[in-house]
Amino acid sequence: MPKYRINEKTYQCPTELTLAMIGGKWKLIILWHLVNEKKRYGELRKLIPEITHKMLTQQLRELEEDKIINRIVYNVIPPHVEYSLAGRGEKLKPMLALMVEWGLNVQREELNEINREREAVS
Repeated sequence: MPKYRINEKTYQCPTELTLAMIGGKWKLIILWHLVNEKKRYGELRKLIPEITHKMLTQQLRELEEDKIINRIVYNVIPPHVEYSLAGRGEKLKPMLALMVEWGLNVQREELNEINREREAVS
């Protein structure tokens, strides 16, 4: 079986590489918020209130290092930094859209199941 090497790391398959770059609890949520427009750090904190300052900073740095997002620093006072999807991030848009669609379908299925159970009890 072929192995995949990127940044001196070896992966057993392309899926492992993908999960290494965008897996985890927060990265996909961050990317979802950047799909349509760039955001400032504070905006992301408000959109994802459960994430800590340290974790958001770490996740943004990792996404930037993996060339999935851009970090644009404006030389003004106070500092102004914006995040947006980079080329690799833009290529994730179709996958993110499919994930949203999948999640909505699961939600509908669950609601239908609850309604069927309620009707059976009535």
